[in-house]
Amino acid sequence: RAVLRKASALEYKIQRRTLRKEDFINYIQYEINLLELIKKRRARIGYSFKKDEIENSILHRVHSLFNRAIGKWKEDVQLWLSHVAFCKQWNAKHQLSKVFSSMLAIHPNKPALWIMAAKWEMETRLSSESARHLFLRALRFHPECPKLYQEYFRMELMHAEKQRKEKKEFEQAKMDLGEFNYSEEILNGEMARIIYRDAAQKIKGVEFHLAVLSIAKLFDFTQDLQKEILESLQTKYADDPLTWDYMARRELDLGSPQSTEHTTKQMKVSEMTQREERCCAVFEEAVRAVPTEDMWKCYITFCLERYNRKTNSEELKQKRLERMLSAFNKAHECSLLPEALYKQWLQLLLESNLFEKAMEVAEAATKRFSMSVEMWQMRLQVLIQVKSDDVTQCFEEAVKHMKSKGTLPLWTLWVEWSEGTNSKEDTAALYQRSLHATTPAESVTMKEMYLDWTYRNGGYKKVKRVFTSLSENRPFSLDFFKKMIQIEKEQESCKMLHLREYYERALREFGSTDSDLWLDYIKDELSHPQGKPENCGSIHWRAMKMLQGDLVEDFVSKYTLLQTGHL
Repeated sequence: RAVLRKASALEYKIQRRTLRKEDFINYIQYEINLLELIKKRRARIGYSFKKDEIENSILHRVHSLFNRAIGKWKEDVQLWLSHVAFCKQWNAKHQLSKVFSSMLAIHPNKPALWIMAAKWEMETRLSSESARHLFLRALRFHPECPKLYQEYFRMELMHAEKQRKEKKEFEQAKMDLGEFNYSEEILNGEMARIIYRDAAQKIKGVEFHLAVLSIAKLFDFTQDLQKEILESLQTKYADDPLTWDYMARRELDLGSPQSTEHTTKQMKVSEMTQREERCCAVFEEAVRAVPTEDMWKCYITFCLERYNRKTNSEELKQKRLERMLSAFNKAHECSLLPEALYKQWLQLLLESNLFEKAMEVAEAATKRFSMSVEMWQMRLQVLIQVKSDDVTQCFEEAVKHMKSKGTLPLWTLWVEWSEGTNSKEDTAALYQRSLHATTPAESVTMKEMYLDWTYRNGGYKKVKRVFTSLSENRPFSLDFFKKMIQIEKEQESCKMLHLREYYERALREFGSTDSDLWLDYIKDELSHPQGKPENCGSIHWRAMKMLQGDLVEDFVSKYTLLQTGHL
């Protein structure tokens, strides 16, 4: 009865004049949950009476609901995919075939849907002919889609592999194939070769060739095809860093074949060293042939990957470190080291205790990228770490180069360093200077830091004076006022008069955009010993006048909760 009542209620909703997608989704979800429940109960008690009549009627109803919903909201891809997932879960192959046909007729502009349909035909229905037909239709709509070509290429190789296995099993069983014979060209992946050649004419770029090559490497009968792709890659894209990167990394896989039974740990280490040296030899040739930033980036990225790999051999680790530092140095000397890699180089130098070299590199980096805040920040961090005497001079130089925009990270670093090194007077003067030197938007952060530092080092009276002076110049942040309110509350003789002053200042700036600030003000008037609860009415009235849009509704609901004691 409960099931009938719930199903009737859901059925009424989808019979309305104005249909809602959510109603269909809720009904479908309910029916699917019911199916799952029946399945679990049957499994638990081992009862299969009237299985076809009950389950099939529900399945039929879900399919018809999906069809109605999809008919109404054809553009909703997620709805189509939900129907596909349901068909797969309940093994409704015939229905799924229809769903894919309708979906692709309405959404032919989405390559991912074509790939999904072809994959299902190939892997579930074991129909390579249908999959091929779908891929060819898809390529008529998307003649330059790399992903479609890659998956079509993969499908043809899978088909060839499947046929090779079948042929081998027939031969082992010594069965007579009769009129049925396997084409040698298809068995050797000739269809995939045709697809590759066709795609190579339409799709430019190394990435596609490398993707196809990685697919071909998964199959053990594609040596000739791999060779052709590689030759095409080297001919067409000889000056591309990615081609060289692939050629170099290949050397890692082309190790000399050794019997695994008698290899010792030392032999493995020497073998890996030789492979890595061969890779680096190719990279060295590459940076001579293509002297660009991208090429050096590929080389250094490879060296970093090898260095970060775990190994128990100290000798191998040392060689990797030397090789990497050498690559960094050479790229730097050619002025082709990208800005992002300088940070990693400096970290390595500091980890290896090469402080002199680190300072030298940091100085050279700031000369080359004199307008980069990150470069100056890195140089200053190096000087601070090695406790150099030139920190102040370097800060002055950095600020001089960078003018004011974007210098907030430098000023925060400078004041943090000064807090631990210089006198309080010098730090206070530095904070005052930073307020004028940074842009108005960045000075907001410096004001918060200045207030916090003053309270920690000068106490309440000093912070009150600083707050008054800082309050004279906009802009402010809400946290700036909240910090001062919090400081006032921490005092033993916390005065409501002062809290009111801080709240009023904050509300002048943020009263129209922050409902919580008004609520905090009301709470303090109610809970503070010196508070005046009679002021709450006027605060509420002002809040309703000042707040904008949805904030009024938010404030009213929270104020109601406060009055009833739930906030």
